[in-house]
Amino acid sequence: MTSDFTDNSYFFDDSENNSGFSSVRTQRHVDEALHGMDDGELYLQYAQSETFSFDDGRLKNAAFDTSKGFGLRSVLGETIGFAHSSELSDAALKRAVDTVQSIKSGGNATLAIPPQRTNRKLYSDENPLGGVDFKDKIRILEEIDSYARSKDPKVCQVSCSIAGEWQVIEIIRPGGHRIRDIRPLVRLNVSVVAKHGDRMESGYEGSGGRYTYDQLLTSENWKQQTDNAIRQALLNLESVAAPAGEMDVVLGPGWPGVLLHEAIGHGLEGDFNRKGTSAFAGLMGERIAAKGVTVVDDGTLENRRGSLSVDDEGTATNCTTLIEDGILVGYMQDRMNARLMGTKSTGNGRRQSYAHQPMPRMTNTYMLSGDQHPDEILAGVKDGLYAVNFGGGQVDITNGKFVFSCTEAYRVKNGKIGAPVKGATLIGSGPEALKRISAIGNDLKLDNGVGICGKAGQSVPVGVGQPTLRLDGITVGGTEL
Repeated sequence: MTSDFTDNSYFFDDSENNSGFSSVRTQRHVDEALHGMDDGELYLQYAQSETFSFDDGRLKNAAFDTSKGFGLRSVLGETIGFAHSSELSDAALKRAVDTVQSIKSGGNATLAIPPQRTNRKLYSDENPLGGVDFKDKIRILEEIDSYARSKDPKVCQVSCSIAGEWQVIEIIRPGGHRIRDIRPLVRLNVSVVAKHGDRMESGYEGSGGRYTYDQLLTSENWKQQTDNAIRQALLNLESVAAPAGEMDVVLGPGWPGVLLHEAIGHGLEGDFNRKGTSAFAGLMGERIAAKGVTVVDDGTLENRRGSLSVDDEGTATNCTTLIEDGILVGYMQDRMNARLMGTKSTGNGRRQSYAHQPMPRMTNTYMLSGDQHPDEILAGVKDGLYAVNFGGGQVDITNGKFVFSCTEAYRVKNGKIGAPVKGATLIGSGPEALKRISAIGNDLKLDNGVGICGKAGQSVPVGVGQPTLRLDGITVGGTEL
């Protein structure tokens, strides 16, 4: 049960000599702060994090950090009062109360009903940082480096890193309503550079999720990651200049769903639609995509990087259908935007840390499978591009226009996958791309657990995914002369 964690020592000291938070006084301050407000909460967070970076055959960085703090938020209409501090003291909280009460200009609102408590747990309470000895983590990084260099003489540089985090959060609302959650998160990154003559190319593979190092750092997992990073680097050594122009594009399953996340997902977050700044604003119930396109945001998948037992407002996460058979049927909502739009929170209120305010954010966003075999989809392409992996991209939320660079892509001619290409970019708009989907594969795949989403200066872990897709008539920017 997410609210069963009873060790309050991370936040409270109820001893006689207490100079920090006490359970009773903290509850009184929360009751006072949110009196006459529409909504709000006290968000407490304790976090441990570590990173180990290995580069050029040696350990470059090893860091461990702990942080603790609170964020107090009041909501009245569309106005938000917010104060945060890394000092867990009665005096700091009292100052925060005065700050968030300052938005009140007379009159009393009716405080919103708090989120329903939940018994659901989507990940372990176990702290991953203590599961593997320091020396063993360094040894594994050394083994990855040695393994990669032994696989092919062209490999000239290896970089790898291990990162872990463990958070305890507690959300307190008026009347003694409290919800707690414990959140593990781990990640392994492997990058290699291969050289042949004067040409150098890189490859990358990562994985992670809400579990412990015991699952992440198995030899099977890190060898598979390293092999794939090497494969990409060697493949890119053989790549030719990418073509340019309008052509049919087939997107591979899994990580290419990042294009869906950026070009479409952000536009379906509640705040952008309430304010009318999304390309999808006002289109509820209308067809915005080709038939067969169904997109969901699902924060309930066990151990996934983007999953949460409860969001950062205490609402249980959901599997929210956003697009159903091409029809827009839902937005992702936090509590404030849901209230202002006359609907319910979907469990998508997320924040980077106690020092940030929650807002509607994605969790694991993906398109459901269709009924076509991937080989059948590729066989129908006469002259086009097969994009398997993406790097960076840019998106304008107001119109959905995007530019995405491909890190692994191939020419397709007469249904056959040809030479790998370098320098390909996909250019278009999310709303238009949705309508150009002409084939949906039966091979839905989620990414390996490396997604990071940025919005309004905040970063949160997310997941993406999709089956193989064919998009007709997409503009490709290339380097072919």
